[in-house]
Amino acid sequence: MGIRIDAEVSYPVNDEVERVLGLAEAVGEPVTVTFVWDRGRPMLHGVLVPAATLALWEHWAPTAYTAGDRGEEPALAHPEEFGPYTLFRRRVGGRTAVARDGVVVAELLDPVEAHWLEEQARDVRQGFMDPKQKAAFEDFLARQAARGD
Repeated sequence: MGIRIDAEVSYPVNDEVERVLGLAEAVGEPVTVTFVWDRGRPMLHGVLVPAATLALWEHWAPTAYTAGDRGEEPALAHPEEFGPYTLFRRRVGGRTAVARDGVVVAELLDPVEAHWLEEQARDVRQGFMDPKQKAAFEDFLARQAARGD
């Protein structure tokens, strides 16, 4: 993944969360982040993936990531607000959507899921030719001389 940020946050005393979310949005690529705010214990660890990057990965990935048994479902909680950002934790799948002004700008994914999605999308995309590219390639091959000539 591109950038690693470890943010130690005195929740919710300062604006560290807001600054980290703003940085992740501005960078425009996945950012690994760990929020620490409860007696030094990591409370939230994952990869912030910009919405457009996640949409691209999910477009190319052939199937959905199966997280396996995650144990108990997290309790329903109110969205958390950090300046202009609101975090919506999903009960199913373990993702957290990051929204600004009502628009999802990134999602916080488990690092394993983010890596899996990126790899799947890359592998499928590398093997894909759009119809025009495929026709041009077939035309190119048709014009090639036979191997024995």
